[in-house]
Amino acid sequence: MINANKTFDSLLVLQYQSGNKKAAGILVKRWHGRLCAQANWYVRNKEISKDIVQDSWDIILMKVYHLKDTNSFGSWALSIVTRRSIDWLRKNKKEQDVLNSFIRNSDPVVMPKEVENEESNKKMLLKRAIETLPVDQQMVLLLFYVEEYRVKEIAKILVISEGTVKSRLFTAREKLKLILKT
Repeated sequence: MINANKTFDSLLVLQYQSGNKKAAGILVKRWHGRLCAQANWYVRNKEISKDIVQDSWDIILMKVYHLKDTNSFGSWALSIVTRRSIDWLRKNKKEQDVLNSFIRNSDPVVMPKEVENEESNKKMLLKRAIETLPVDQQMVLLLFYVEEYRVKEIAKILVISEGTVKSRLFTAREKLKLILKT
């Protein structure tokens, strides 16, 4: 299924490169939600992530003509959004630090339905455990387990070496084991 999606995206990119503007609209529909989720993972604000993705689409559609490996459109677009998100975080570091300290110090709201449902409770515990990890480890976990990218693709997206990706995955898993045991 993943290969079929990559092939379809590749065909859409080739059509757009050939001048078919409708192909760009289809690409946007297919990828906008995933790109927003990627940006939101970093900035933790849906409105800001939408702005980042909108700016990223301008870059993506301008530079897609230079994309040689059209099969890598997804990881290429994700890497653009990732870099734009990191740039935004750097520019707005003070505001983010205040927001993060507020979030850490506030009490989590637990819904009665979630408490009754053991599966939901496990997911909530896992999510909280993942949120305690550094952002770089969270990102690698997201890309590897949720988005199902290979180590090589993650390295391209995050502009780091494959060894660093493997190291972050290993460290994140070990930390999660310790957190979940306690």
